[in-house]
Amino acid sequence: MAQPQIALYTAPTPNGHKVSVMLEELGVPYQVIPVNLGAGDQKRPEYIALNPNGRIPTIVDLSADNFAVFESGAIMIYLAEKYGQLLPTEAKARSQVLQWLMFQMGGVGPMQGQANVFFRYFPEKIPAVIERYQHETKRLYGVLDARLKDREFLCDAYSIADIAHFTWVNIHGWAGVDIDDLPHLSAWRERIRQRPAVQRGLAVPGDVPAADVVTMAQSMLQR
Repeated sequence: MAQPQIALYTAPTPNGHKVSVMLEELGVPYQVIPVNLGAGDQKRPEYIALNPNGRIPTIVDLSADNFAVFESGAIMIYLAEKYGQLLPTEAKARSQVLQWLMFQMGGVGPMQGQANVFFRYFPEKIPAVIERYQHETKRLYGVLDARLKDREFLCDAYSIADIAHFTWVNIHGWAGVDIDDLPHLSAWRERIRQRPAVQRGLAVPGDVPAADVVTMAQSMLQR
């Protein structure tokens, strides 16, 4: 078995799955270090030393003097550049991929994340707040649907932009947002889900109890 090149600190969340899916797509040997968010592992001093924000995921590049990278989008760019895959080098093509990656980081992720919290976990159900975040998530999904009307992937080829959006769109129902009326987005989601590397990446980390999803959500409310 090949020696791991990357140590991945992660939990079973959309942002965590971005990186595990990407590492599987790259075929890079990596070591998984589960972070139990419900138990507060992400706030321990040794983890804060790697990720000052106390969130997941984080990687440590074992092949580059244990260089640590935090923030899922930054990790994806780092890995794409290091291994020369999933991010074009030509200026315009690269810019397109990064534009769609930023669309996920600044739009889909934050809006759907809030929809998840207020729809599923917030102790008080506030309809106006739930509707606001679900509506904005659906609007952003509509932008993706329009983009995918005449193309297989968000850009010219499968890229980090697709991976970043997929891990969020894949759990749209968790936020109470339907995509049946978005045919291009729905078809794209199914295409991505069929990729063997994606299926393997979604199973990481396999040894974190499913019940911990609840405690992770509860920890989000304490931010």
